[in-house]
Amino acid sequence: MTKVDIANSNIIALCATLLVRLIAGPCCDRFGPRWTFAGTLFIGAIPTFLAGAAYTRAQLFTVRFFVGILGGSFVPCQVWSTGFFDKNIVGTANAITAGFGNAGGGVTYFLMPSIYDSLINRGLTPHTAWRVAFVVPGIVIVFVGTCLLVLCPDTPTGKWADRHLAAQQNLAAHGIQATIVDTPGKITDEKTPAEPGSVLPSGDQGDKIQFEATGERKLSVYADHEAQLSEQQMLDTARGEIVVEPTPKEVLTVMFQLQTLAMSGCYFCSFGAELAINSILGTYYQKNFKSLGQTESGRWAAMFGLLNVVCRPMGGIVSDTLHKALPNLWVKKAWIHFLAVITGVFLIVIGVLNSHHESTMFGLMAGLAFFLEGGNGANFSLVPHVNPYANGVVSGMVGAAGNFGGIIFAIVFRYMGTNYGKSFWIIGVITIAVNLAVCWIRPVSKYQIGGR
Repeated sequence: MTKVDIANSNIIALCATLLVRLIAGPCCDRFGPRWTFAGTLFIGAIPTFLAGAAYTRAQLFTVRFFVGILGGSFVPCQVWSTGFFDKNIVGTANAITAGFGNAGGGVTYFLMPSIYDSLINRGLTPHTAWRVAFVVPGIVIVFVGTCLLVLCPDTPTGKWADRHLAAQQNLAAHGIQATIVDTPGKITDEKTPAEPGSVLPSGDQGDKIQFEATGERKLSVYADHEAQLSEQQMLDTARGEIVVEPTPKEVLTVMFQLQTLAMSGCYFCSFGAELAINSILGTYYQKNFKSLGQTESGRWAAMFGLLNVVCRPMGGIVSDTLHKALPNLWVKKAWIHFLAVITGVFLIVIGVLNSHHESTMFGLMAGLAFFLEGGNGANFSLVPHVNPYANGVVSGMVGAAGNFGGIIFAIVFRYMGTNYGKSFWIIGVITIAVNLAVCWIRPVSKYQIGGR
């Protein structure tokens, strides 16, 4: 295969992941993230097992396209994680889970060659060994998917279909009889008057709301210590936080809302650049440092992906910390754009210097990873705040935008040929320009109901 063939195969794989992420988002809101997650894993395992059956270039392109389905599992992973953590810590949770996901790309650089070598040592020919090696990740994927279904719950409170019941109980504990049902496109909030003398259910039996014979609501002494919200505010909060089954019209409305597009633009640059750089970094090192050879170049390139274990969580942790100190979503948004602009500067410097000095190049790439991968984590610290009732749709759109960025930047590398330095600074300029273009957009719409 030529370098162009390899670049085309990378682009094909990214296209599949983009499509799956767009589909997986609404599926998360409809069927729940756990089942969507398991579905992407099981379906993606099939072409993984069949990877060794590819004997022609066209067959390899086909396998890579369908293996790209696995990349769509990122969306249900983030939606599922968001459902288990409150907004004051969700950035940290999402960044850690996604950081390990990204780091898997780095681990692959070490793990798959090791499996291949072990098969060679057992007497298989190189032609056969690489094909058999793909059985191992296939088994791992099926095992994890099975554990996900057998051992894990849909939500902290139980089944996905019952996700609204906890909110109904909380409303009832405050004297509001509301029905929050899984109705496509809306949440029903018709009030049912309580019978005089009845006691509404509460999770804490020491804090009940007694209705006297007059039908007036009488709060217990514990109510003095609660935030005093009006009934409409309570209903609005529930309406904004409970994920509902979206209609096709609402899916499009949420996808193309200004806030969703702003998040998509940021992720287009950060994750898109990471994907494109991962695909060429080993070759770039091999070009500039011929003494390293193919194996060592690949291992140094793998370090860029492995830094996700530290750098992506850092982006989410700092985002949550800043928001705790300054409880305003603008601080999360400012942190995203700060990381992006510094990322752009690093990309431009790397491209302009095009260093042939190992320590300089590796140091600059480590610095780039800190800000670039941190930006990915910071992005999905803010995403859960944007239309929480359609978190799957928002996450799917933003996640797909990251893959779209990977495709565009991969095309830049493809047409720049071996002029990797020029490609780097072009991507840097785009990153800075896009983030400056969307930095003025509000973190959440001022018309957003409920969510924080």
